[in-house]
Amino acid sequence: MPSVPLPPKESNLFKRILKCYEQKQYKNGLKFCKMILSNPKFAEHGETLAMKGLTLNCLGKKEEAYEFVRKGLRNDVKSHVCWHVYGLLQRSDKKYDEAIKCYRNALKLDKDNLQILRDLSLLQIQMRDLEGYRETRYQLLQLRPTQRASWIGYAIAYHLLKDYDMALKLLEEFRKTQQIPPNKIDYEYSELILYQNQVMREADLFQESLEHIETYEKQICDKLIVEEIKGEMLLKLGRLKEAGEVYRELIERNAENWYYYEGLEKALQPSTLEERLQIYEEVSKRHPRAVSPRRLPLNFVSGEKFRQLMDKFLRVNFSKGCPPLFTTLKSLYYNPEKVRWLIPLKLDISAHVPFF
Repeated sequence: MPSVPLPPKESNLFKRILKCYEQKQYKNGLKFCKMILSNPKFAEHGETLAMKGLTLNCLGKKEEAYEFVRKGLRNDVKSHVCWHVYGLLQRSDKKYDEAIKCYRNALKLDKDNLQILRDLSLLQIQMRDLEGYRETRYQLLQLRPTQRASWIGYAIAYHLLKDYDMALKLLEEFRKTQQIPPNKIDYEYSELILYQNQVMREADLFQESLEHIETYEKQICDKLIVEEIKGEMLLKLGRLKEAGEVYRELIERNAENWYYYEGLEKALQPSTLEERLQIYEEVSKRHPRAVSPRRLPLNFVSGEKFRQLMDKFLRVNFSKGCPPLFTTLKSLYYNPEKVRWLIPLKLDISAHVPFF
């Protein structure tokens, strides 16, 4: 049977219970629950019993929590609050399928409840129920069409379903509603543009992605990722000379990023081992303290050349006493040929370097 509606005094106490739960003031919440339930008229009030159970669960009293929540649900099975609370309890025990059922029951009783819809959408995406997630995000968009999160959440649903065209249409429609002057930098708007560009790249729209990033470049806060996207797209489009220039600039900015060297190699397309080594030697001359241009060639050279470069690399790092040296070389141990050179070199150098 439905619980008796609470009069104004008890209704205000119930609102304070909800506020205490949101603010994690669980002991105060239990006090307010007791104040309502101690009144004989409301001793069986379903929603208050459910909230008491939820509060007890947060205090680690799981058995009592289930007892109160189930009792509250029995007393008021037509309350969306009781079903929502039962869903929250199931979610805390990682019973996600049961939690989703509870949320759906709650929505049958209050289909436009924003909090329940949000909780349902989070569980759906966690359980990879992408079709269900899309439907829930559409409901949220209908209820709150002016909120940024509603548009982004709905676009993410199509993105995850690999319907890139629809995702891009939604993002573009929402972007047009943003009143951001071209000369102003807004962080959230910047992130929206970058997300839009990410969807373009995943849809293999390389030319569109490049034009898009160049159009909105001035309004993006993260200037580094702009250059990284440019380099990647220029490579995809086969504009190798321009890509090479971009990756050279990126290496000048951070000579330790391995991804930049990979991009530069793809752009320059060295045909021989000597040409490939020359790329790293030139960078090493400009950045003598950088480790990456001396470490990366060890991945692709072999034989006597590997021994020479490794000997030089080890001596410099041993003399400096670099703690992460062996971690840096760890990936080389998967190559048996290089291991045969490594161990004797380490023993020989460690015996003669003054640091030891």
